[in-house]
Amino acid sequence: MARTETFGAHYRIMNGRTSAGDKVYDIDRWLLRSFLNGIGEPQIRAMLWDGKEVFRPDSTCSVGMAIHDRATLLRLIANPLLNFGDDYSAGRIEIDGDLVVFMEAIYRAMDKKRRSARLAAYRRKQPDTNSLAGSHSNIHHHYDIGNDFYQLWLDREMLYTCAYFPQPTSSLEDAQIAKMDLVCRKLRLKHGQTVVEAGCGWGAMARHMARHYGVSVRSFNISHEQIVYARERAKAEGLDGQVEYVEDDYRNISGCYDAFVSVGMLEHVGPKHYLELGKVIDRSLTESGLGLIHTIGQNIPQPMSPWLLKRIFPGSYPPTLREMMDIFEPFGLSVLDVENLRLHYAKTLEHWLDRFENNRERIADMFDESFVRTWRLYLSGAIANFNIGNLQLFQVVFTRPRNNQVPWTRSHLFGAPAEV
Repeated sequence: MARTETFGAHYRIMNGRTSAGDKVYDIDRWLLRSFLNGIGEPQIRAMLWDGKEVFRPDSTCSVGMAIHDRATLLRLIANPLLNFGDDYSAGRIEIDGDLVVFMEAIYRAMDKKRRSARLAAYRRKQPDTNSLAGSHSNIHHHYDIGNDFYQLWLDREMLYTCAYFPQPTSSLEDAQIAKMDLVCRKLRLKHGQTVVEAGCGWGAMARHMARHYGVSVRSFNISHEQIVYARERAKAEGLDGQVEYVEDDYRNISGCYDAFVSVGMLEHVGPKHYLELGKVIDRSLTESGLGLIHTIGQNIPQPMSPWLLKRIFPGSYPPTLREMMDIFEPFGLSVLDVENLRLHYAKTLEHWLDRFENNRERIADMFDESFVRTWRLYLSGAIANFNIGNLQLFQVVFTRPRNNQVPWTRSHLFGAPAEV
């Protein structure tokens, strides 16, 4: 059994003297204690490669991490926001206990650090990677790694955005249908209307709107694999006459529509391009048209972690509600409704992680073990961030300022789900 020591404990003395090897280990433990203090003293155990643990005496310590060698410890100290993820993926850091619980403990401890002006300044200095060319590269990095991979752990309609759980016990499939219906009701779609969709994933939302609400949809997406899949599904389901999937950037949307919808794309736009998006909406929406943006968000403007930006979602940024107003204010658009589905996204991610783990061997065969650990950390970290409130999920409905065709109550949102 691993021996333990507490923060502030004296160095171990053997026979009245400290050996040279012990001095090295004492320095290592001192570095680890200093590191943990520096990130806010998270309620975790931390074990070095000599089998000894460092932990706070008042901590329940239900989770811990083991660092396999000195080089990993030094990398962790030098750049924790990048190197923790890389060394976990490589197997040089192991987690004892539930990974989601571990990440929650880390994020809670770092919360005060994340609120600092230093990190806000870091975000402002981030390079703009969401130009037309940059956006193509960013989307390809994440979404074009193989439809077969995503089919292993998403729902059968391949929705890779927050579901809406009428009951906590609802299945993922039912919750994703409920999410699509919620969006359609908020837009008050009617038979014969036209809809433009900015960012369509694998096309499920457009097909749902066409099939159940009788609208015509043009959906824009720059992921080639997703577009190919979406077109094949629409044709197989006899909806290709109502749904057009356009392989192009949202900035090239043309035409005028009764509704504008964007589900899970704003995270990839970047605040520097919100004015461009607002221009697209302004030229696309009819005078009585409605729009809805569904996006991951946050309460305090701060960057995504360097590891997530490098390994998972390059160019991504979840906005605050105040930042989202940079889309609407320049064009006088009126916000009608704001809803936060934060805990619904945590629940969605829990389903995804369960399905991912159930298929981990197949995923390892597709890629490798490092890929499995990378995506496990990404999904677990996302659950933790939504659980503790670092991330939000905003649905914002908007329209032209002179549109008075506004429901008197919100009763239109609570009908029975569309039949499938």
